[in-house]
Amino acid sequence: VSLSCEVQGNSAGWRVKRYTVSGEGSDCGRKWGKQQGSSCIVSLISSDSGVYWCESGSGEHSNDVNITVPDGAVILESPALPVTEGDSVTLRCRYQGTPSNLTAVFYKDGSLIRTQTTGEMTIPAVSKSDEGLYKCTNSEGESPESWMTVTGENMRNLDIQIIWSFFTLLSGTSLYMMFIYYIQLVL
Repeated sequence: VSLSCEVQGNSAGWRVKRYTVSGEGSDCGRKWGKQQGSSCIVSLISSDSGVYWCESGSGEHSNDVNITVPDGAVILESPALPVTEGDSVTLRCRYQGTPSNLTAVFYKDGSLIRTQTTGEMTIPAVSKSDEGLYKCTNSEGESPESWMTVTGENMRNLDIQIIWSFFTLLSGTSLYMMFIYYIQLVL
């Protein structure tokens, strides 16, 4: 995550600071985060929860922002790339990165869709209506939401058609060039 101080006119000299729940207060780059220009790069974990603000070299102070980073013990494993209509998709509710084997409840766009004792849910042939925001819950907690994109079957056919057209074009060009070369040899 990138945190930055944006000030109208001139952002030079402003730094991101924080005060965490553990009682530690400091600048970005000192014990936490990495200063990169006027931004602070933070790989957030639950101990990064706290109060953040921007401060200038002369002591000017922005409003505080309270950031809470959830533990992240429960995650929904879902496709990162778009899936094609008709494909089979399995969603897995994991606890601390391992298969949980806990009963999981799956939600799409905020509505309960299925409860699975195995902790995973399979959609045998996805359709455009399956596109949406998914999450899962189990006895250990709730996962963050994850968006699943479904592309039409015609997109797959379009890819194949473009590749075939490109191959045909290359083949035609090669044959044409070979024919020209043959004519030059004969003459």
